[in-house]
Amino acid sequence: MRRAHAARTLRLGHIFAADSHLAAGATAFAEEVARRTGGRIQIQQFPNAVLGGDVELVKAVQLGTVDFAFITGVGLPSIVPETDVVHIPFLFRNLAHAHAVLDGELGVEFGRLLAAKGVTALAWGENGLRHVTNSRLPIATPGDFKGLRIRVPQSEVMRIGFEAFGATASQLAFPLLFDALKTGKFDGEENPIAVIRASRFDQVQRFLSLTGHVYDPAVLAASPDTLEELSPEDRTILAEAARTGARVSREAAGAADASGVAALRQAGMQVVDGIDRAAFGRALAAVMPEFEKRFGRDRIERIRRVA
Repeated sequence: MRRAHAARTLRLGHIFAADSHLAAGATAFAEEVARRTGGRIQIQQFPNAVLGGDVELVKAVQLGTVDFAFITGVGLPSIVPETDVVHIPFLFRNLAHAHAVLDGELGVEFGRLLAAKGVTALAWGENGLRHVTNSRLPIATPGDFKGLRIRVPQSEVMRIGFEAFGATASQLAFPLLFDALKTGKFDGEENPIAVIRASRFDQVQRFLSLTGHVYDPAVLAASPDTLEELSPEDRTILAEAARTGARVSREAAGAADASGVAALRQAGMQVVDGIDRAAFGRALAAVMPEFEKRFGRDRIERIRRVA
């Protein structure tokens, strides 16, 4: 029997540190839920991949062993391959373009696809624009990637894109990344500024190139099993609180970007600006037919046309 108004403590996992942009969004979500339920529903946050990496969190939400997860976009293709379209390098013009796409038709479409796989997308937040770090040389053009061993997340699209630039790209789960950079398994990696800073990659990387090559969203997701156990009123509260959390994650990511580059430079990283986007676009031409085959030319063009 459903106990609509029973006190509950629900678990939320994400892969980043407790002072990260996803943690800020998760905290805002938890505080809003507690406020609107009079403390009857508490959200307990598990940062730092305590409950698993993104791919593991997606599976845990599917199984109902985790109630909520703030999952970065690179974790979603493991169950919905169509979501990997957002990781085509240089697909988005800027953050405003990316937000408009995820808050529009594509976000709704992704939500339906996730629901069909047993994951409820409550709201689209943000991991951020991804930039390249490495320990070998300044990177400003595709030719600079030649021979560079770079870690990419679990995204085939990103692997294909970096190999088109001339890099040797391999996938690795995020929790293993710092040690892999420290030991020299990889020369470089790519992540949003907030992640680079919070993860202390300046300790194991010398150069930061402001490529902004990929926009990575983050979805505040819920287990349908958990939602089914709650009253309609509580489900509405959770959905509305999730939108607050998603908005805060975007604001926190933006604030981290604004201050993070200066902080990383002060920490000793050499920052490379003025990336040759046109050259990168030309380098991608050879693999665009493969992306169009995977996702459909129409879907890619619809994303590009969003104002």
